[in-house]
Amino acid sequence: MNFPSRPLLIVACLASLAISFAARAEEKQLRDVIDGEISAAWLKEKITPAARTSDHEFLRRVYLDLTGVIPTYMEAAQFLKDESSDKRQRLIDKLLGSPRYAQHQADLWDLILFGRNPPGFGTDRREGIQRWLKEQFAANTPYDKLVKDLLRAEGNSVEQGPAMYYVQYRNQPEDLNEKVTQTFLGVQLQCARCHDHPFDDWKQTDFFGMAAFFARLTIAEVGKKDNLTLYAVGEKMTGEVLFTGPAKDQAPGKKGDPIKPKFLHGDELAEPALPEGFKEPKPEPNKLPPPPSFSRKDQLVDWITRADNPYFARAIANRIWGQYFGRGIVHPVDNLSPTNAPSHPALLDTLTTWLAAHQFDLKALTRELLNSNAYQLSSAGSSGEAFPLWFQHGRTRPLSAEELAESWRLATGYEEASKDKEKEKNRFHPLTRDYVVRYFGTPTNGTGDFQGGLAEHLYLNNGQLSSLFSNAPGGLFAHLSDKETSASDKLERLYLQTLSRLPSAAERERFEPMMSTSEKSEDIRRDLVWSLITCSEFRFNH
Repeated sequence: MNFPSRPLLIVACLASLAISFAARAEEKQLRDVIDGEISAAWLKEKITPAARTSDHEFLRRVYLDLTGVIPTYMEAAQFLKDESSDKRQRLIDKLLGSPRYAQHQADLWDLILFGRNPPGFGTDRREGIQRWLKEQFAANTPYDKLVKDLLRAEGNSVEQGPAMYYVQYRNQPEDLNEKVTQTFLGVQLQCARCHDHPFDDWKQTDFFGMAAFFARLTIAEVGKKDNLTLYAVGEKMTGEVLFTGPAKDQAPGKKGDPIKPKFLHGDELAEPALPEGFKEPKPEPNKLPPPPSFSRKDQLVDWITRADNPYFARAIANRIWGQYFGRGIVHPVDNLSPTNAPSHPALLDTLTTWLAAHQFDLKALTRELLNSNAYQLSSAGSSGEAFPLWFQHGRTRPLSAEELAESWRLATGYEEASKDKEKEKNRFHPLTRDYVVRYFGTPTNGTGDFQGGLAEHLYLNNGQLSSLFSNAPGGLFAHLSDKETSASDKLERLYLQTLSRLPSAAERERFEPMMSTSEKSEDIRRDLVWSLITCSEFRFNH
């Protein structure tokens, strides 16, 4: 299971970096190293960075990035009034410890692992793995253990969860291989499926050698629970991937040759011979498949998650950076090809080494990233890029469907006013999940370009947002209708609860008169609330 020469060089470099990093660990925090590398690139490229974020810009950004929802009125008001110098650091620590952090990370990783419309029958009902993901992030499970447990996939898809990941690629080891190598190793092998890669050093035998690790997997139905099918992952002791050569040489009826499992740019898997006359046991209905005496899958999982795997730590360090900065140091985040050079090579090496040295603690890495000056730059940059190459200003991104639904509920005070008990069953309630996801579920084209259009416009104008408006105590309208509260205080409440900031002087002059409590002004206040929760400022993170 040796790594090849090129990755060995990487491992050797990382080991050297680790020694250097450990020696200066007491001198410099990772956040300072980050700022030093980013600043050096600005100097080299003759770039002037944006100013530091205002408090309200930082507040909204960090809440959405860490919890997937805007701050409450009280959270916004308290933070903006706080004059202590360490309030940003304390807020980051508070949000990292919040249950909403675990939910948001689970949402993000559900999309990474499945996308909006995963292949395979039954994969739309994946509450089990979504719950499992939330539990892992709540417990701050080390990333290598999380991936190991996910890919080992013990138990069933409903009660444990991870087995559902494999269900979407049932009987498709080649498709599964593409997904696993791209997601967890940052390696895109799909071109080598049909022919040797024209630009990278990947051969077809590399692709099928990795696919062979999954060739013996089976998906079994092992019962029902709450009207959900329980799927389990089994593994046979026989079965091979057949290699038929380049696509141009394919011919009808060509069977191909079996290919042995082989680690990327490494050795073939050494596996014991089967007993003479071995026959696969027949699967029994509604029972977990018997485990194999030797598991190819588990051997691959152990290799993938090794601390010295030159692909694994580097891929997740780059992905987490991209999560908070909009683009990876290597971009796209899942294409760490030698021909796709990093923008800041030394910084990526440092992040990789630091993460492995800190036992793949994603929360600790996130804390360092968000406390850096680079993360806390204003998004008001002059480059015109939503996700700037040199990280000279903050990223601009649209809110996801989940973020919008949660933030609309909070901004209108719907949950407090309605005492909504349906949220445990449907977090989008009273909005229809399918509609919100259909219109807001894929706001970018995959490369960061915003793709909002007529469908979004129609939903915002004619959709279900009015169902969130309530005059019941606790709701935003109840506060705006309070005759004992001044017009100035009402307007501040409105802006803090929706846009996480105080109104400007021009906004005060224009909108304070609308805060009167006459019957005629009620419709005007509703229109004002609607305009704030549908405006571009609400739609984006800042």
